[in-house]
Amino acid sequence: MTSDNVKGLILAISSSVFIGSSFIIKKKGLQKAGSNGVRAGSGGYTYLLEPWWWVGMLIMICGEAANFVAYAFAPAILVTPLGALSIIFSAVLAHFFLDERLHNFGVLGCILCVVGSTTIVLHAPSEIIINSVNELWHIATQPGFIVYFCVVITLVTLLILKGVPHFGQTNIMIYIGICSLIGSITVMSVKAVAIALKLSLSGTNQFVYIPTWIFTLVASVGVVIQLIYLNKALDIFNAAVVSPVYYVMFTTLTIFASMIMFKDWNSQNPSQIVTQVCGFVTIVGGSFLLHRTREMGNANEPGELEEQKESDIQFADNINSSTTLSSVNTEQQ
Repeated sequence: MTSDNVKGLILAISSSVFIGSSFIIKKKGLQKAGSNGVRAGSGGYTYLLEPWWWVGMLIMICGEAANFVAYAFAPAILVTPLGALSIIFSAVLAHFFLDERLHNFGVLGCILCVVGSTTIVLHAPSEIIINSVNELWHIATQPGFIVYFCVVITLVTLLILKGVPHFGQTNIMIYIGICSLIGSITVMSVKAVAIALKLSLSGTNQFVYIPTWIFTLVASVGVVIQLIYLNKALDIFNAAVVSPVYYVMFTTLTIFASMIMFKDWNSQNPSQIVTQVCGFVTIVGGSFLLHRTREMGNANEPGELEEQKESDIQFADNINSSTTLSSVNTEQQ
């Protein structure tokens, strides 16, 4: 493993710790705000007045900052899958602080996530050498990535205009789909901006080039959209469901986008590629095991299930027919 990959690894792990804990704190803030006003999932913004939500937001920002810098040193195929560590951290904390039970098999799921992450880390490709943001722009404007970008924008538009008004309150895949699709583009832009910043700090100012600002704009818009819809998903659905589903879809699409844009696997042999895929599948298995065993734990409390059903019905009755794009929150549990 190269020295840059090691730096990216350390930053990615630190990011997971911060982000995982922020999920719990923000969820507590959302719960407090929901008891005093209109819930975020029903279009309310009272959580903006809740101190706990802002504490979680600040911790999350620290985690995202570490994640941002990690992309400047390591390929997305290494950094992104390590987000599973935040799932482990948040699942354990949720068990103690949110009464979202972690079944014994959930512990096995955590172990699988760690094993899968380790496998990916040990076989991750080296970061490609970029000397100018103009090189990144050339890579991003290749036909393959242009097609992917257009497909993503089309799907997200359809989900927002058609999916959210009709199925947003009952189908978790609507919000997660929007966040994951936009997230894959956002990560590519964030990586470009991180590399531009790294090169600028090394003495070659990249912010005099227009592509740098285009990448910055795309990243900013993408982050805002993710904040809005992740916030809604977190408020409406169980944190134990949101985290693994979002992780799997977001990571899969991000790796796919990275393969198209940066061609990460071109420098690796089939054995290394297969090992990385197996590592990712192991993480996916661990993530969904956490999800399924959490449901097993809740099944022991029929009163809690009935309460959740009544809450979902109330959300559906109160939901507006149109979606308002203004909210501020990231992540999940």
